[in-house]
Order: sequence, then C-alpha cells, then structure tokens
Amino acid sequence: MDYISEILFQMAPNVHFISFGLLLLAGFNLPISEDIVFIISASIAATIVPENRYMIFAGCFAGAYISDIIAHLLGRFAGRRILKMEFFKDRIPEEKINRIELYFKKYGGKTLFFGRFVPFGVRNMLFITAGIVKMDILKFLTVDLMALSVTSVILFSLGYSFGKNYRQIMPYVEKYKLVIFIIFILLIVFLYLRKRFNKFDNKKKNKIL
Repeated sequence: MDYISEILFQMAPNVHFISFGLLLLAGFNLPISEDIVFIISASIAATIVPENRYMIFAGCFAGAYISDIIAHLLGRFAGRRILKMEFFKDRIPEEKINRIELYFKKYGGKTLFFGRFVPFGVRNMLFITAGIVKMDILKFLTVDLMALSVTSVILFSLGYSFGKNYRQIMPYVEKYKLVIFIIFILLIVFLYLRKRFNKFDNKKKNKIL
C-alpha cells in the first residue's frame, strides 16, 4: 500500500491520470489493489484537490472498468493458454480457475456480480475465467458495470469521508467484502436447496399421478 500511496500523493494534481493508469495495469494481473487506489485517490480529492473530485472518481472508475475488460479479453482470446505463460503461471492457479469456471456454469452473472466483492484477491481470475467460458460480452459489460458502480461509490465515499485518516478504514474494507461474500455463498446454498426441493417435489407429484 505504501508505494501506491507515495505515487498518488506525489502526483496529486494529476492523480486522476495516475489512478487510471495504475488500475489499467491491474488488468494485466499486476499486484495493484483497486480498493487502495480508490480510497487513497478519494483521500487526495478530499484533502489536496477537492476541485478535481469528480474527475478523480471518473479516472478511477474508467481505469477499473477498462481493467476488467482487459482481463476478460485476455481470457476470451488467450483461453487456457494464458495459464501456461510464465508471467501468469504463479499468479493465477489453475485449480482456482477451474473452481470459478464451475461457478460460472452453474450461476452465470451472479458469480460475476458477487465475485467482485470477494476479499481474497481473485477479481482478475474471475474476469479471465469469464472470458475463458466465453460469457456473453454484453452481459459481462452490464453485470460488471453494475457491480463496479456499487463498489466504487462505497470505496470512494469512504476515502473521501476519512480524508487523511484513510488508513483507519483499510481493515474494515475487507470485512464489508467478506459480508458480501458470505451473502453470495448463502445465495448459492439457497439456490441449490431450492433446486433439490423442486426435484423432490416433482418426483412426488409424478408418483401420485
């Protein structure tokens, strides 16, 4: 976090461009935290260049959105070959890709939406897997836009509200994402149980008939 913080604060007058560039690089699976960039950029907007706050938010949002599209296109056009490349081999474990692919096949867009809140650094794997399974590009753009709209507003608002004290909120960012992740798991369990119940109910009705 410190090196990102240093870069952003040093370039405060042009932080909208720097944030955009950093988030763009994240699409290639570089170790750049979207959450940290949003929060620190918002802190700079609140304390140093408040007149640029809308431009800074736009830079962060555009960078994050295009970053997601880059990761998706890497998966779509490079497919599983991307997992064999030296650069991605250690950063993207194939077993995690297989697990996410299974979720996509079962739950589709729900996996993409709620997966954006997962606090365990799997976002890029999620977007790359969406490309590998050839998720409809329009659906990907729409669902990701909706999910990003929620996360970006929350993160930027937190960073802006806390200003220079942004470090105080970092431990809580992962917690709110963990809550969303738990909701996602509960939703999966609910859908699974409902499906099993419907099958059981249909079998019972067929026996009666």
